[in-house]
Amino acid sequence: MNKNSFLYRAFDLYYDGFRSMRLGKTLWAIILVKLFIIFAILKVFFFPNFLKQHAEGDEAGYVATELVERSMP
Repeated sequence: MNKNSFLYRAFDLYYDGFRSMRLGKTLWAIILVKLFIIFAILKVFFFPNFLKQHAEGDEAGYVATELVERSMP
C-alpha cells in the first residue's frame, strides 16, 4: 500500500495513537467485546429470522405477496 494514500495515513494515525496510549489495549478489548455482544448475542436472542419462519422457502414470493396485500386498502 502506498504510504501517501489516505487509507494508510488514517490507519497509521489510529494505530500509532492507540499504541502510544497507556490504556489503548484495554480500550480495544472493550470495543471488541461490545461488538461481539451486539452482533452475536443480541442477534441470536432478539432478532429472529422472520422470513425463514414465515416464507417456507419462497422468500421472494412471500415479500411480493405481502407488498401487494399491504398496498391495497
